[in-house]
Amino acid sequence: MPKKRFKPIPRFRTEAEEREFWATHDTTEYLDWSKARRAVFPNLRPSTETISLRLPAPLLADLKVLANERDVPYQSLLKVLLAEQVRREQAVAGQHNKRLQPPKARRTRARKASQQ
Repeated sequence: MPKKRFKPIPRFRTEAEEREFWATHDTTEYLDWSKARRAVFPNLRPSTETISLRLPAPLLADLKVLANERDVPYQSLLKVLLAEQVRREQAVAGQHNKRLQPPKARRTRARKASQQ
């Protein structure tokens, strides 16, 4: 049986260009997946995005007290609390494993549902 010849992987100028390429091309034409091995990256952290969030001073003070009681940084506690609440909201809305829609999209869908 002749060995399958793979196409050469092009050189990409940017990550965005590479993402676009792989989103529109079949990897089996470029890679021999039969030789793939599972990789483990134990030190990877989820990517984060810095935001500016204004909180009422009493709420921030309460958050810092709770964080201090748990011996964790208050920003870490805030992330945990937000993640838990988002999961609860998604469960109530029946949206497991989906990103929250922007407010405009939710209002539009609710408006359409009420018109039917």
